[in-house]
Amino acid sequence: MDTSSPPQPSDRGAQRGTTASPRLRGGATAAPLLSGRTAGIVLAAILVADFMELLDATIVSVAAPAIAEDLGAGVAALQWMLAGYTLAAGAGLITGGRIGDQFGRRRVFLLGLAAFMLASAGCGLAPDSGVLIGMRVAQGLAAGLMIPQVFGIIRASFEPGARAKALGAYGAVLGLASVAGPLLGGVLVEADLFGLGWRAIFWVNVPIAIIALIVGVRFMPESRVPGNARLDLAGAVLAAAAVVLLLLPLMQGRDWGWPWWGFLILALSVPVTALFLIRQRRLVARGGQPILDPGLLRVRAFAGGLSASLLFFGALGSFFLLLSLYLQLGTGRTALETGLVILPYAVGSIITSGIGVQFAHRALLVSGSLVLAASQVALLLIVRGGAEPSYWALAAPLFVGGLGLGLTAPSLINVVLAGVPAKDAGAAGGVLTTVGQVGNALGVAVLGVVFFTRLESSLTGGGTGLIAYGDALATILPWQVACYIGAAALMLLLPKRANASHE
Repeated sequence: MDTSSPPQPSDRGAQRGTTASPRLRGGATAAPLLSGRTAGIVLAAILVADFMELLDATIVSVAAPAIAEDLGAGVAALQWMLAGYTLAAGAGLITGGRIGDQFGRRRVFLLGLAAFMLASAGCGLAPDSGVLIGMRVAQGLAAGLMIPQVFGIIRASFEPGARAKALGAYGAVLGLASVAGPLLGGVLVEADLFGLGWRAIFWVNVPIAIIALIVGVRFMPESRVPGNARLDLAGAVLAAAAVVLLLLPLMQGRDWGWPWWGFLILALSVPVTALFLIRQRRLVARGGQPILDPGLLRVRAFAGGLSASLLFFGALGSFFLLLSLYLQLGTGRTALETGLVILPYAVGSIITSGIGVQFAHRALLVSGSLVLAASQVALLLIVRGGAEPSYWALAAPLFVGGLGLGLTAPSLINVVLAGVPAKDAGAAGGVLTTVGQVGNALGVAVLGVVFFTRLESSLTGGGTGLIAYGDALATILPWQVACYIGAAALMLLLPKRANASHE
């Protein structure tokens, strides 16, 4: 993550919408500061790329039944299509920001964008679920390179006035992507453009990425942070290995038949995590730059924030996939109808996200998490009856859940960082973002196991599709409620507001 202060404008005149670039220590040159038309063009390019990444994190949920039918994908494959992407993106975020700082944010952003485009094409061409999962992992790794550069480019390359507007536009893109993901996924699957079916959700990225690449090459300035800090690649590998050892047996265990060696793989995640923490502690002692300073775990706000993020995003991560399966395979709705059912959730989050960002208060975080818990209770009462629920019966609790999400998700990291020493804020922010991604993947793995185990039991017992899928969804909803309530309790450990100071 970029923790450097953005350069200030020079007194010399601007050319082509930029001001002359100031000199940094050691002879390095900061990016020319952008304003006017050029700033707008560059901002459009980086926000379009960011929008694509956010879209691909959610759009697959609605298309999952169509993908499963076309490729013959099993339960574990569907889970890996979501979790593989988020895990890879999280792994990339660990070092992506630092790579951009060292080698140039423009260069790394364009590299990540090109890789994301190629991986999207690979997803669109995938002949089977294994290749699709591999391409989804490649997409995630590319996103992990690309996305951390967005904030760095805005902070280092935009004049102060343009910078504030750019960050506001970024928040708007977050909201728009949350609306567009499920809806666009449904539209593209139903439209069957050029006979592509579900593959259109990936091919649509290619022309957009090409335009963004052309704009980036033509207009985007380069910036980097002076210095030669080494990347802790060994630490990143250990962190990623620990997560894979944890998730692999959880996702594949059902297909494997829960063998003893699957539990051994799961147990190995513990010593690998310990090795990661030992390496980080030794790196700090040598004066290096670790991925995670173990000393931060003794900071109450940070430890509480990590745990709250893990529970909060763990509950959220699996929800849309499992809800989409219930709506399409259980109630018989189309992909487009499923997107329309989920739409009120996104609308609710947009309504309250501005409040959450503006006030960024602990009370709002706790309230939002509890509102989400209440919405899941209401949804539980609707789906457990066995009858097919109407659109409005589903839309009402989903809208309420969106209101809770908007109060919590946009400002959670900022409130947590208010309790972290300023010198550690950049590293802590990167770790918090990564833990959110890990929580997302962990939720897909654990709650997915609960859902599909209950589904199989219901179908074996003679339950119809609607009843079986309703039972399966009703089984995971109490777990999600517990996660949101637990997250709300942990949020009480956080600072009262995001602008609290901690030096």
